[in-house]
Amino acid sequence: MNITLITPAPPRSRAGNRATAARWAHILSHLGHRVDVSVDYDGQAADLMVALHAWRSAEAVTAFSERFPRRPLIVALTGTDLYRFIHSHPEATLRSIELADRLVTLHASAHEAIPADAWAKVRTIYQSAVPLPAPRSPFRRHFEVCLAGHLRDEKDPLRAAYAVRDLPDESRLRVRHYGKPHNEAWAGRAREEMARNSRYRWFGEIPHWRLRQVYRRCQLMVLSSRMEGGANVISEAVVAGLPVVASRIPGSVGLLGDDYPGYYPPEDHGALREVLLRAEGDAAFYASLEAACAARRHLFDPARESAGWAALLEELG
Repeated sequence: MNITLITPAPPRSRAGNRATAARWAHILSHLGHRVDVSVDYDGQAADLMVALHAWRSAEAVTAFSERFPRRPLIVALTGTDLYRFIHSHPEATLRSIELADRLVTLHASAHEAIPADAWAKVRTIYQSAVPLPAPRSPFRRHFEVCLAGHLRDEKDPLRAAYAVRDLPDESRLRVRHYGKPHNEAWAGRAREEMARNSRYRWFGEIPHWRLRQVYRRCQLMVLSSRMEGGANVISEAVVAGLPVVASRIPGSVGLLGDDYPGYYPPEDHGALREVLLRAEGDAAFYASLEAACAARRHLFDPARESAGWAALLEELG
């Protein structure tokens, strides 16, 4: 089968959408299909389209549907589709949802954000991750907390930095942040925070192989987002054996489960501070985070993700 995969992220981008598109292209190729990954759709013939992002890929979705109305069309819903554009740009977003034969979501609660008459189209396929090549060996001098996310509003990227301001001297907490700034204003805010907060350091964007080394040396990951469609960094942390502390948003609850012990209310750095201090000082609590992550690890197995795509394509014939 010839598949056109549309992603809004350009080649060589380290954005999450591009990484997702690359992994899906690899999976689909190994399932025996020919995959063309494009930013725009120029009318090329294909047996099936997979469009990543309902709003940003809306023109491609409409064009493919008009040219090949009888050919299958899959739309993957991102966090901004579900929690922003369906409200701010409803016409284009809902049109993509309507035209799609199937909707791929990345976490188990995502369907709750779309109209109920589209729920029958939804198939949840968790994003997978591969284990680290060597066992984790965290730093001992500090209790290292890592963030892996770009500096933009949806990520609430400085929340963990605010949480470790003015901690007691005996605390060993340190926050290490890796991600590209959305603009120079965000870069300036991160530099200002480093200047006033000795427990926070921003390293900018790094290659994925280096990020996997960070996972080995840290004791904890924080995901502080205001919205997520199903963050792959959670998959990576869980598979790496790195416990997670996350804002309690649907995109994280849909991956970690409703009863996960490591949540805090979104945008509340005081509550985040309490969870971080507890993780640092309470061995039983830290162990409960490890155990809860281990219990979810099977969801993020690459074979499971591949099987999800195989089943979806078989379903569409």
